[in-house]
This record gives sequence, structure tokens and C-alpha cells, in this order.
Amino acid sequence: MNEIYPHFSRAELASRDTGDHHMDATFMDLVETLRDAYGKPMTVSSAYRTPEHNASVSSTGTTGPHTTGRAIDIGVSGTDALTLVHMALTLGFTGIGVSQKGQHNSRFIHLDNLTDGRPWIWSY
Repeated sequence: MNEIYPHFSRAELASRDTGDHHMDATFMDLVETLRDAYGKPMTVSSAYRTPEHNASVSSTGTTGPHTTGRAIDIGVSGTDALTLVHMALTLGFTGIGVSQKGQHNSRFIHLDNLTDGRPWIWSY
């Protein structure tokens, strides 16, 4: 979709408040590896967030995982969500958040590769 990340556009990786895009290249290489292994499109519901935007949408405040450029939320549900979590664990993602309640179009899996106190898995 662009010259840097074949499967993800700059727009879908950018913070929704400013359009800034500060994704970590090593993290995005891992996401691209996951996408290749998954073999299907992955819909991004959130990626980079400015500290201000993160504080307005997350309990992690101005320093949450998305502010590092090393976190992404993928819209997925059902057996596809289980497949994605399994692949993410195999590839070495260290933060996995599972939101699988409510309408299927609002469900997602959070992935990151942060190292402080990781690995973690949690539910929303």
C-alpha cells in the first residue's frame, strides 16, 4: 500500500488527532511478518497515537503502548482472532490484549512488542 509497509497505509497507522505517523520500523517488520503468515488482510483499528490522543481514549494516559509506535489493534473476531493470537505468540509479540465482546465489527486484538514487565496478556 505504500513504499514502507506493503500491507498497511500511512493513514491507517497514523494518530487520528493529528495524522502523525511514528511507527517503529522493527515493530512494523514484525507486523508485516505476522500479516504474511496470517495470509489475509488485517484491518487496523488503531496504531500510533499521540500522547494527547492516547490520554483521551485509553486508561494508559500519555505514555501507553500506542504512543511508542510499537502497538497496533487489529479488528478481528471469532476463529480468526484465535488464529491471530496464536501466530502473534509464536512470532514473539509480548503484549496481547483481547477484546472479543459486543458486536463483531467492534472486536479487536491488541499487539505490541514492548519489553518492560512483559510478556502480558489481558482482556478488555
